[in-house]
Amino acid sequence: MEATEILKMNKQRWEVSAERFFGRTALPEYGPFAFNEEQLKLFGSIKGNKVLDIGCGSGHSLQYMGREGAKELWGLDLCTKQIETARNLLHDQQVEVTLIESPMEENPGLPSNYFDIVYSIYALGWTTNLSLTFANIYSYLKPGGVLIFSWEHPLHDRLKYEEEQSTFIFNKSYVNEGPEYNEGWQNLAVIHHRKLSTYINALIEAGFMIEKVIDDVYLPEEPSENPSRWYSTQKANLVPATFIIKASKK
Repeated sequence: MEATEILKMNKQRWEVSAERFFGRTALPEYGPFAFNEEQLKLFGSIKGNKVLDIGCGSGHSLQYMGREGAKELWGLDLCTKQIETARNLLHDQQVEVTLIESPMEENPGLPSNYFDIVYSIYALGWTTNLSLTFANIYSYLKPGGVLIFSWEHPLHDRLKYEEEQSTFIFNKSYVNEGPEYNEGWQNLAVIHHRKLSTYINALIEAGFMIEKVIDDVYLPEEPSENPSRWYSTQKANLVPATFIIKASKK
């Protein structure tokens, strides 16, 4: 399937499904069963920084950045409904807010060498072209600027709970990469499966310096009642649900 077809399919699915994700997985949270920003302190001081959110969704991470004192709030998202929701959410911010509807694989005219921070919370893995997306982000950042992103760990959906055996089994290859119909989206969206090393090497090839790779698991005190849920504590005891990477522009 061509990248343009995948983008069209995924955009259609997001326009239909956006509302159920409003406000979910947004800063200071990085993702399911992951430590949050208040615990990790990856960003440091945000005050006075120009920030860009790749896959800004409903705008709740940008709202967090505004509360933390960011100087300018910029957001990019493929989905019209998400951009509209973010615009409504952020209308009372006391700083400049710029929201742009565009695929992350394309540069819609964002300024070069401009941003102190580019980040993406559970969105960057939707890209159809990882190398091009990282090259775009590298161009947006100032020298010394920081990229922080989280995404579902590539081991997570390789593992499936078998009801009959009451156990988890690996039912997909970790090493075979490429676009796949995603079970979490009822096979109505396509997401590229990539190894963790692929993300790391693509960052290095784009010119980034890797500062942190985090896939530690933070488990709640009470386990999930249903181990077959997409995100369950039982599965998180075996493989991480989320990974986080911090990198900087040389």
